[in-house]
Amino acid sequence: MKNSILLNITLLLLSTQFYAQQNAVPLKDATLKGDEVIKSSIGDIELIDSYFDTDASNRLYDEMDYQRASQAWIWGMPMVSIVTQKKGLAEKYGQASEHDIVVLKSLKEKRGIVTGNLTTPYMFGYVDLKKSPVVFEYPAGATASGLVDIWQRTVTDIGQTGPEKAQGGTFIIVGPEDDVEKYKKSGVYTYQSVSNFLVIALRIIDPSPEYYEKFKSEFKMGHIGETLETFNYIENKDVEWSGTAPRGIAFWETLSEIINHEPVRKIDKPWTAMLLPLGIEKGKPFNPTDKQKEILLKGGAMGELMARNIQINPRYTKPWWEGTSWYKSYDFSVPQETDTRLELDERTTWFYEAVYSSKGMVNPPVGAGQVYMTSKRDSKGDLLRADKTYVLHVPADVPIKQFWSVTLYSENTRRPYDNGGTELKDVTLGSRSEQLQYNKDGSVDIYVGAKAPKGKESNYLKTVGNDGWFVYFRLYAPLEPFFDKSFKLPDWEMID
Repeated sequence: MKNSILLNITLLLLSTQFYAQQNAVPLKDATLKGDEVIKSSIGDIELIDSYFDTDASNRLYDEMDYQRASQAWIWGMPMVSIVTQKKGLAEKYGQASEHDIVVLKSLKEKRGIVTGNLTTPYMFGYVDLKKSPVVFEYPAGATASGLVDIWQRTVTDIGQTGPEKAQGGTFIIVGPEDDVEKYKKSGVYTYQSVSNFLVIALRIIDPSPEYYEKFKSEFKMGHIGETLETFNYIENKDVEWSGTAPRGIAFWETLSEIINHEPVRKIDKPWTAMLLPLGIEKGKPFNPTDKQKEILLKGGAMGELMARNIQINPRYTKPWWEGTSWYKSYDFSVPQETDTRLELDERTTWFYEAVYSSKGMVNPPVGAGQVYMTSKRDSKGDLLRADKTYVLHVPADVPIKQFWSVTLYSENTRRPYDNGGTELKDVTLGSRSEQLQYNKDGSVDIYVGAKAPKGKESNYLKTVGNDGWFVYFRLYAPLEPFFDKSFKLPDWEMID
């Protein structure tokens, strides 16, 4: 008799549960009132007298934290990326002092930079403004440099697109928690950074060895009150390294370090609020529980997938040239915000696949600055593949005052493509490439893919395996035909 009663109770519970499931309403139709079973992506949520049980509560919190982690990954990625670069150079190049500048010239050296330019040398240094403001004496000459904050925003351009217009000058950079007015002087360019972390990002456009040595001897720096000194240049190491933001828990460890070192801007307070239940809080060490780690790992992976989707298929803009798949890569403002919003998706596109920003990149004047064009689809609209071969027909008379280049990058790392080559010409070609074959009309055909067309090896960049690729077509000092769009690049054509 007792067993029969238990069986009947069990059957009643199962039938009630089945009935509830069969009568569950989609989330969009839920009333959230009284007794209701709601279908959701995290399973059914059963309301009894408008309440739900502990199990449903826990699942809702887990989902909320997962969504927050995904979006926080997108938000924090520009900071983590630039700090990762600093850590990589410190580890592999021994950069330890604020007066150490790493010079990257060879393919191995530049292959660590996220979408690094392979035509001109790069120089990177890092300063902490927490101690006090910093003074720079910057030399005159053809350079495209900048001082950059932790959001990879230019504090000021220096060189051709800087306020001194390549004539040289004195700069004072003040930290975010100091009073910039105390340091302003006549004839000195004084700026305030929003972060203590400051990048010295240098590019030498003048190719002459004489100018390079002159630049090194004249560029000086010191904190306020200190003697200005030249830099120690770490050169010719030819060491492999990585500046790609880490995946996994290392991403969140770095983000926690940054939040603890930097003041929180007003615009970023909602994001630090979202990180709080995930174990990342200003003034506290990062020591996540197993549950928090699990959610951060899952959320970080989804955040990167979302960022990659924005990068491959931007929905906030249109191709630069109508009827093509070519986009102007840098498609947002220097402050990364407007009067009404943070330009979140726009900056995600750039900083997922690149590093740094400057006025010379965003709004280059005619005959100065740089433009970066990218394409990830062929003439049929299909995504570019590593196992096929394509041709890009570059018209004659590319409208530039300085040079143009086509550089190959890996979609996975966003760094210069590793195809087994050891020389810069294995990954980049352009108007400064001596080996290029030109067509009779002055145009050039650039080939990228799994196999070089016979006789076109000098114009070919190799892809390997299933390592997806994209290019940057760079125009240095673009001229009016680029801006009025009378110059136009065609799409890639698959030839094999």
